[in-house]
Amino acid sequence: MRERPVTIMDTLLEQLIETGPDGMARVFTALFELAMRTERDQHIGAGRYERTDDRQGYANGYKPKKVDTPAGTLTVQVPKTRGHEEPFYPRSLERGRRSSRAVMMAIAEMYFQGVSTRDAAKVMKEFGLDSLSSTQVSRAAALLDDELDAWRRRQLEPVTYLFLDARYEKVRDNGVVRDAAILSAIGIGPDGRRRVLGVSCALSEAEVHWRDFLNDLVSRGLRGVTFVVSDDHPGLRAARKAVLGGATWQRCQFHLAQNAIHYAPTMAIRKRIGAELRAVWNARDLKAAEAELAALVERYRETAPKLADWLEKNVPEGLAVFTLDEAHWRRMRTSNPIERAIQQEIKRRTRKVRVFPNEDALLRLVTAVLAEIDDEWATSSRAYLAMGAADG
Repeated sequence: MRERPVTIMDTLLEQLIETGPDGMARVFTALFELAMRTERDQHIGAGRYERTDDRQGYANGYKPKKVDTPAGTLTVQVPKTRGHEEPFYPRSLERGRRSSRAVMMAIAEMYFQGVSTRDAAKVMKEFGLDSLSSTQVSRAAALLDDELDAWRRRQLEPVTYLFLDARYEKVRDNGVVRDAAILSAIGIGPDGRRRVLGVSCALSEAEVHWRDFLNDLVSRGLRGVTFVVSDDHPGLRAARKAVLGGATWQRCQFHLAQNAIHYAPTMAIRKRIGAELRAVWNARDLKAAEAELAALVERYRETAPKLADWLEKNVPEGLAVFTLDEAHWRRMRTSNPIERAIQQEIKRRTRKVRVFPNEDALLRLVTAVLAEIDDEWATSSRAYLAMGAADG
């Protein structure tokens, strides 16, 4: 009987037999590297030293890379190529990079919330990582920073509708606890699908912060915006006019109703003004809404003149939604979609921190949250809105 030639798998199995579990890391490293070399051969259409007419590139050495696995942190040699039109990156690493985002985020989040390395190691054991050193924690944070920075700088696709909003978190600034504004943007594309477009953190919601944020979106490819929904913060208003002046603006109806309460002179009016404004919001069309508003203003002209003046001046800014397709009115009349999807999740993830050590730590955690949400939306099979020819 002819002896079967010894293969690399035989060698690895023999090593595992000799070393037992202690050799698992070396075996796993060798298998991983073998898989990546095989994938590189498929990518360039030829094996090592193989001559073939199908070859589309050449092997070009290796680059070391650290990978966190259930077998520990391994250093693998990632194959490189040259002369191929498309850059080579092993699918196994790409899958690992995506699947490990939750692990990396959890490590970084615990670290920046003040969880000790020992306690973090206990949690990471649930992910299959039996040990966690301070070096791994620091490297996890660095890897997360690189990935999140790339996400914030990614190119954007066309957007038809745009939601803008801000919330505040506490950060330390030169030993003083201050409020930092988190600016965020959601876009709805021509296909009706939602995407998180960007986020920014700074110690102000002033015009310069909003303008820089919007200009960054534009520089990354934001275009096609016909309709913007937001609150009426002065800094946002000025920046929106400067950067997106050609888009129709819808002032958030929910915030308008809240603002109206401050102009109501009595408790009785405060209790009913919301219901009275809903009659305006729920009108059958723009003309009917304007008639409802006119009647409401006249109702308070003598008994609450300041409220009447405020309603007459401000509420029309909340009626732009009537210019859209009727099927879009409910979801486009307030900034609630961004508040429910974004702000509540940010609040849930940041409430245990209370005070962030600096703006970078806040931006890191918030970006990780938004990147997760964006991934969920990108893989969803459902559109947020049914877009048609009449939209916009």
